[in-house]
Amino acid sequence: MKLLGISGTVTGRKTAAVVQEVLRHVKKQDDSIEVELLDLSEYQVQFCDGRDPGTYTGDTKKVIELVTAADCYVIGTPIFQGSLTGALKNLFDLIPVSALRHKVMGFVATGGTYQHYLVIENQLKPIAGYFRTFTAPGYVYAHADHFNANNEVVDRDVLERIALLAQEIVFMQKALKGN
Repeated sequence: MKLLGISGTVTGRKTAAVVQEVLRHVKKQDDSIEVELLDLSEYQVQFCDGRDPGTYTGDTKKVIELVTAADCYVIGTPIFQGSLTGALKNLFDLIPVSALRHKVMGFVATGGTYQHYLVIENQLKPIAGYFRTFTAPGYVYAHADHFNANNEVVDRDVLERIALLAQEIVFMQKALKGN
């Protein structure tokens, strides 16, 4: 089983830190699970222009291949202007709908206000529904106050939600695949 963590931003480190923490908890649960972080800040991804995803080249092709090859996901985004990032939306636009069908997806988000957690419910979960994924019931929202100066999650409640999300993703994926 391969779990791909996606940090859906080209700026900042907090979102990647939360996604990495979920991946770490998954490995603690079951070290046979292959985990990988796809940090969009490390790639030059082209804008989706409607063409067949198989015709993209370079980093865009590599990112599409990484996403489509994974069995399950934890997807993270900072919240900008009350919404997910353009980089993450572009990634969703590049991925063929059939590539995510019946796969497990969990969400994390980071933001500067405590109300932005609603983006997960109102924007990310409907996108997952469009792709016909199985969405973990829990999710993690972390505010800037939940991190230390090194962008490490230090808030006990957030760390507990991270551990629970990791458990849900693993449980759901194993149940769906009969493991």
